[in-house]
Amino acid sequence: MKITWFGTASVLIETAGGRLLFDPFVELAGGSHPNALEDFWGMTDICITHGHVDHLFFVPQLAEDGDATVHCSRAAARTLERFMEDNGNVVCTAPGDTWRLEDMRIRVYKGKHIRFTPAVAMRHLFSSRFLRCWRNTLFLAWAYPRFPEKKETLVYGVEAEGRQVLVLGSMDLDLHTEYPVGADLLILPYQGPLHPEEKAVQIVERLKPKRIFLDHFDDAYPPVSEEVDTVPFRKIMKERFPDVQVVRPKAGKPVLLPERKQGFRKKFQEGN
Repeated sequence: MKITWFGTASVLIETAGGRLLFDPFVELAGGSHPNALEDFWGMTDICITHGHVDHLFFVPQLAEDGDATVHCSRAAARTLERFMEDNGNVVCTAPGDTWRLEDMRIRVYKGKHIRFTPAVAMRHLFSSRFLRCWRNTLFLAWAYPRFPEKKETLVYGVEAEGRQVLVLGSMDLDLHTEYPVGADLLILPYQGPLHPEEKAVQIVERLKPKRIFLDHFDDAYPPVSEEVDTVPFRKIMKERFPDVQVVRPKAGKPVLLPERKQGFRKKFQEGN
């Protein structure tokens, strides 16, 4: 199994039998890891964790021009209807749904979007970057109300090649949902709270993953986003969970998740 991060929450899972793309997004001007729509071209199946602009905006073009099937919540599907002439490629999915894609088995769980604290909001609001990135500011002001989440964030579980991967689209969990414990890999967005390391540790304590793959820590859509320091979290993990491996991937560089019989540590840490 191969995992590739393209910036923001855009992650591609590849197995011997198929490919599954999550939350494709092209970073705005000034983003930490410039990418292009061509990075996602040729994908046949896309899963959307929630309907915010940084997860959904480029999906209409990939679905219509690229003929990709899009799996998303009902709220995200309603948003796509407003931006697509033909939404026949959009499939509504909900917690409890399962399906197969080649050698992958996908299961959907109820998720939860992180709440932005007033301190975080004020820090961005009074940043001088709002003036420097004024074109992005205008675009985001237009786009955010048109791409609502509607409390329909989803978590995806992917089983393939004897491995279980849990994909989060936001840094929180539903209190009443029973998630798989001990997944081989947790894909964890690392952006939102004032002290993200504290929230991340809570998630680790609940899910008890064997390994963690961070994403969404980059400054993908300035001035609203920012580059988040992942060192505090990794230090805590080494102290409290020394057996749980953490990788901060490099954009566009695949990370291998080999079969159980292979030595994992060396191959996985190539993403660092």
